[in-house]
Amino acid sequence: MYYGYNGLFGLLVLIGDIWAIVNIFQSGASTERKVLWTVLVILLPLLGFLIWLFAGPRTNSA
Repeated sequence: MYYGYNGLFGLLVLIGDIWAIVNIFQSGASTERKVLWTVLVILLPLLGFLIWLFAGPRTNSA
């Protein structure tokens, strides 16, 4: 009956995953590590995002 909150949660997870993938590809990590992180985020959307958030490669800030 309250499907609106589930849709909103799913949308927030999707936005977070897209943000994570963009940041993964902007990081200075090797190509292999970028692919592994991307696969993790895609296969496990919420858990992969949380793991990336705490342990993933960071973007290069100049």
